[in-house]
Amino acid sequence: MSNVIELQHIKRNFIVGDETVHALRGVSFSIREGEFVTIMGTSGSGKSTLLNILGCLDTPTSGEYLLDGTAVRTMSKSQRAVLRNRKIGFVFQNYNLLPKTTAVENVELPLMYNASVSAAERRRRAIEALTAVGLADRLEHKSNQMSGGQMQRVAIARALVNNPAVILADEATGNLDTRTSFEILVLFQKLHAEGRTIIFVTHNPEIAQYSSRNIVLRDGQIRDDVVNNNVLDAAKALAELPVQTDE
Repeated sequence: MSNVIELQHIKRNFIVGDETVHALRGVSFSIREGEFVTIMGTSGSGKSTLLNILGCLDTPTSGEYLLDGTAVRTMSKSQRAVLRNRKIGFVFQNYNLLPKTTAVENVELPLMYNASVSAAERRRRAIEALTAVGLADRLEHKSNQMSGGQMQRVAIARALVNNPAVILADEATGNLDTRTSFEILVLFQKLHAEGRTIIFVTHNPEIAQYSSRNIVLRDGQIRDDVVNNNVLDAAKALAELPVQTDE
């Protein structure tokens, strides 16, 4: 399996007034195709900065970042935007769906920037992605007609539609209740089993029990990088949760 992500001595400094803030202090790791990696850290650990660099939203002050074999640091902003659109599927905590827009239209969005994909092909792929996340019966529902869990599934389908090299999830269960969080974790484990590469940034240590590897950041450096040899089954955990009753 080849490396999808390769970070070599990544540093990121920010000038704040007269001070230089060292958000990342020489971070190195690689992620192979088909890994499910959680990245953990408390506020101020550098994980948001790292997420922005991994997502091609920011560039490091020094060091090299290779995304699917492409060196990112020296790219122009527009080149990074194209790479981001082709190679990365984002899933955010607050879903980032367009309001008053159907599930299909939301999922089609990343393909709008790809001139080689026709409108018919766009729709076919959007329906395929929504079916993969269990929303085949919600294609024409708008964001305001869906629950939080359903909106997050739409966001995951949107992340899948470009067949990206890596899915980058930022606190993807942060706004969801326990049962819905486990339903989303079940979906991520299913995608991982299908060979998808997933990076899941979180502050919740429980989620790390369901990934295949966990990286811990503290003060801009890697404090821990451990392979999980005892991955818990999210579907089993979901089945063991008490059944919710409507008040």
